[in-house]
Amino acid sequence: MNIERKLIAPLRGVLIPIDKVPDPVFAEKMVGDGVSIDPLEGILRAPCDGEIVHLHESNHAVTIKTSDDVEIILHIGLDTVLLKGEGFTPRVKSGESVKAGDVLIEFDMKVVGLKAPYLLTEIVISTMDKVASIKPATADLIESGENLLTYEVKSVSSESAVSDCGKRAESGPIYLPNPVGLHARPAAVLTKMLSGYSSKVELVLGDKVANARSVSSLMKLNSSYGDEVKLVAIGEDSEEVIKNISPEIKKGLGDEGVTPLDGPIKKQAAQAVEVDTQESAELPNFFKGTSASAGLVVGSLCKLEEESFSISKSGNGYDAEKALLDKSVASCMENLDKLYKSLVDKDPGQAAIFLAHKELLEDPELLDLVEIGMKKGDSAPYSWNASFEKIATELSELQSEVLAERANDMRDVGKRVLRSLLNIEDPKMEFPENSIIVAEELTPSVTAGLDTTKVKGFCTVGGGATSHVAILARAMGLPAIVGIDKRVLSLDEGMMVVLNGTEGVLKLNPDASDIEKIKIVQEKTAKRKAVELENCQKPATTVDNHSIEVVGNVGNVQIASQILPLGGEGVGLLRSEFLFHDRCVAPSEDEQYEAYRSVVEAVGKDKNIILRTLDVGGDKPLNYLPLPKEENPFLGQRGIRVCLDCPQLLRTQLRALLRASVHGKLHIMFPMISDIQELREAKAILEEERASLGVDPVPVGIMIEVPAAAVMADIFAKEVDFFSIGTNDLTQYTLAMDRGNPLLAAKADNLHPAVLRMIKLTVDAAHKAGKWVGVCGGLASDPQAVPLLVGLGVDELSVSIPTIPSVKAIIRSQNFAEMQALAEKALASSTAQEVRDLSPNPYSDEQL
Repeated sequence: MNIERKLIAPLRGVLIPIDKVPDPVFAEKMVGDGVSIDPLEGILRAPCDGEIVHLHESNHAVTIKTSDDVEIILHIGLDTVLLKGEGFTPRVKSGESVKAGDVLIEFDMKVVGLKAPYLLTEIVISTMDKVASIKPATADLIESGENLLTYEVKSVSSESAVSDCGKRAESGPIYLPNPVGLHARPAAVLTKMLSGYSSKVELVLGDKVANARSVSSLMKLNSSYGDEVKLVAIGEDSEEVIKNISPEIKKGLGDEGVTPLDGPIKKQAAQAVEVDTQESAELPNFFKGTSASAGLVVGSLCKLEEESFSISKSGNGYDAEKALLDKSVASCMENLDKLYKSLVDKDPGQAAIFLAHKELLEDPELLDLVEIGMKKGDSAPYSWNASFEKIATELSELQSEVLAERANDMRDVGKRVLRSLLNIEDPKMEFPENSIIVAEELTPSVTAGLDTTKVKGFCTVGGGATSHVAILARAMGLPAIVGIDKRVLSLDEGMMVVLNGTEGVLKLNPDASDIEKIKIVQEKTAKRKAVELENCQKPATTVDNHSIEVVGNVGNVQIASQILPLGGEGVGLLRSEFLFHDRCVAPSEDEQYEAYRSVVEAVGKDKNIILRTLDVGGDKPLNYLPLPKEENPFLGQRGIRVCLDCPQLLRTQLRALLRASVHGKLHIMFPMISDIQELREAKAILEEERASLGVDPVPVGIMIEVPAAAVMADIFAKEVDFFSIGTNDLTQYTLAMDRGNPLLAAKADNLHPAVLRMIKLTVDAAHKAGKWVGVCGGLASDPQAVPLLVGLGVDELSVSIPTIPSVKAIIRSQNFAEMQALAEKALASSTAQEVRDLSPNPYSDEQL
């Protein structure tokens, strides 16, 4: 009979399911199964009685073995091994016995939080072969010492599938290239790689032997850079293990920035190289992030430290705390309203961001959580802080990039109210001339308040290219990089840097020649853009007289007005989600009608406007549309499936669209169609609403986002008026690669030949049926991709609005026959890199 055991929470914080941890090693349970806690205190305690069998030399992780020989790994933060102990103070040693609740490690949350991407602390059972089942607690906020999870220890071990009989094989010497040895991540990758083999496998380091299938055993080797190890396998597939796994260990098992070592190095040299490796890791010549706002500037680095608050937990009674909260929320609501009104005429796009912040202040889930805390006796500041941080954390863990980025908006609003509750003034943003800001993250409020006469650009560790901060940066003309390496936070203030927002690169310590090159590039870029803008109203017609329609992707009404002045010929993708997000109830039919009509008026009655119906799902949910939790929301209820399951939501939107269609040339496009029956059901609803309104039919198309739709394009073409290819999702589904997975992002290239073949299938099927095809994904704005897409036969390119003049200029400079020949070569290529080599970047002379 199995024995039930329990673990208590080792610290206070917000409980996070292990599969939501933004690190595939933990989320995919390579290390083991368990839970994660987003900590609200810096003391890690023992979750059970046991023996400390391993304390990592960086003091960020510890392993406890129970009397049942079950091993539990406690891992503070992600990528904290790179801190080499900074911010961590161990209170135990290997070999010591501990009782549940004993202090294991103290850590400085501010120091670690600034230098690590996440403070999420994982509590994982690594010896899952000894455990029959696990049941984590379901609470949101958990106190230290409360029940964290229960697990059942197997009373009789089942027979192991691992064989220690048969042939023995061993590798030659392998020299570890990992800068900090085999820490949790590479160790977990190794154990995962061995899951398909039956042999007993060990890793030998000197006189120490580790079970290569056990993460904790591998970590207990206490290996370091340059150590000589040997892989030993015993079993029927032992030779295969050595042949396939040894090269992976030599390459670093997925650790970033490692270079394989060809031979032994002396211990002293190894130590020197380790230091050099770490120094080069901390201070490379440049850092790469994601472009959020284009531009190239030189300036001095200026750090923006994260704001901290001193908050008392105890309150003065519910009535007093509730009155304080109501007063602060009302004050902030008034301030946001003033900010909105001051911006709405000058920049409606910026104003809309702060209108959304007002909506967040009225969020019922947030207010309910605060009420619960205050009724328990907590102070209003304490309850408010815990509540908005909980919601922000949940948002940041969502697979939808857009919604995850809304976590920053929640924290911005949360801190605005918190300052009011604590009677603290807003921080003053004073920077020297020619400043380039680096920060963990900027909030929309801080960004909007930057003095652009002094601040020339910024880069942040957090955030994304679709965040409100990125939108503000583009509106303010500030070059910006997001998602940059966290090590930028350790750079010296005042250091000269080059921020290339276009390429997403921050270059350190430029010399005189670098600065001269930058001036030349700036001049070239400025001249090119001036010429492109001057000619932007000319049609996108090749030198041999083949024309392409170039239109814009639009995310809200305000942006639509920018299309015509830049030469855009219409709207190729109007994302209707802007009306549905950041609110507590769905928009009414009249509200939607007014918004769609406004887009028609902004773009022109004679211009095509393609509106995609609501595209939400488990990966991008709505507050007022509860959807079941799914193991893989990208393969679940999203796009048209959600709308067909909620037909009233779809009917309301279609009625609003049909009403607006009388004012211009509106087209309707359904997202995530994979089956012809989905299309037929959606069209039937559309026809019912059209007949009831008595309006003329409108053109109907579908997004080609999944391979099924591309392969069946000849069938779909008979029942639609057009196709629009969403290359971002099409790439993800074709290659079976999550673009959000950091281990796969570089491989998920839109120019992979398999993706190009899907596009070609779609184009050929459409043209055979006399229908046209557009591309509205990110690929349409890629200068290297434009000639290929035109050569493949695409009729329309829907691009990011600022790139409209450039895309049209590229097309005008090309010969269609040559683009067709180029596309044929690309279709015959083997890799995405081969394709990119075929189609060089036309702006390569503007790169540093």
